[in-house]
Amino acid sequence: MLVWARLVEAIDRRGGAAMVTVAATKGSAPREAGARMIVNRDGTFSGTIGGGTLEWRAIAMAQAALDKNSGAEKRRFSLGPELGQCCGGQVDLVIEVFGAGDRETAAAFAAREAEAPFTTVARFDGGGRLVRSIADEPVAPGSAVLTNDVLVEGFGEERRHLYLFGAGHVGKALVLALAPLPFTVTWLDPRPDAFPALVPANVILSRLDDPLDALTDAPAGSFVLVMSHSHQLDLALIQAALADDRFPYVGLIGSKSKRARFEKRLAAAGIAPRRLEDLVCPIGIDGIHSKVPAVIAAATASQLLARDEAIRVVENHESPALRRSAGRVG
Repeated sequence: MLVWARLVEAIDRRGGAAMVTVAATKGSAPREAGARMIVNRDGTFSGTIGGGTLEWRAIAMAQAALDKNSGAEKRRFSLGPELGQCCGGQVDLVIEVFGAGDRETAAAFAAREAEAPFTTVARFDGGGRLVRSIADEPVAPGSAVLTNDVLVEGFGEERRHLYLFGAGHVGKALVLALAPLPFTVTWLDPRPDAFPALVPANVILSRLDDPLDALTDAPAGSFVLVMSHSHQLDLALIQAALADDRFPYVGLIGSKSKRARFEKRLAAAGIAPRRLEDLVCPIGIDGIHSKVPAVIAAATASQLLARDEAIRVVENHESPALRRSAGRVG
């Protein structure tokens, strides 16, 4: 969620709003540190900190803070003893009030958030407000680290690029399944009128005469998923994707027998054995065997999410900047 854009919208339409942030957790908790929600005076909200009694209590506190225009406060909840939630962990919440006087700051952060993820360091000042400055060391978007009343936060969205070749029944179902998920989908098909009239906001349509051209400029780390109308085109696309180490996920719709045929041809074309092992075919998580397009799409979206998360865990663990930032806070 682009929280600063939501805050600016709330300030313009309603005169202000409160931001509730999960600043830290200990033990089992409904959401991770960095989860946020924007709460309006009437109790309507966007985002979630996990639902249940904790969220209900946070909304009520945010409304009360808005009524008092109370700046920022930090509150710790023991989920089991205090709220009766079975999670049993501990959650630190930060509740901040934003009004018309904060619009310029919020708009500046919203503009930065729309361009790329960024990180802030926030400290409580003597007047009960949380003052943010841009941090040199990044943390993951949507995360937060709280140490000694110093809050380091990652804002913005980190979206995985997915190059989806083919606008058939499964392709159409998949773009709908991916609409609310952290992917930017470049959807390619050389056939005229292959795409529906309306597509989700995270989808970019491309009617390239030669879809292979799209992979040339694809960012490193992009996922490639092939389900075109032509086996010959499928083979050419898979060969190009596997020949390039920039693509950590290369998926091909089809059966185990299709994979076997493709592997033989790809090996003859010089694709390395380790890359042939990387080929995902059939696509989708294990245990789902339906051939209904929407079911295939759901299984494949789950697989893409799992692969994306696994890659990000490795990237964040190996990043010296992230380790230094987490270890130096406060």
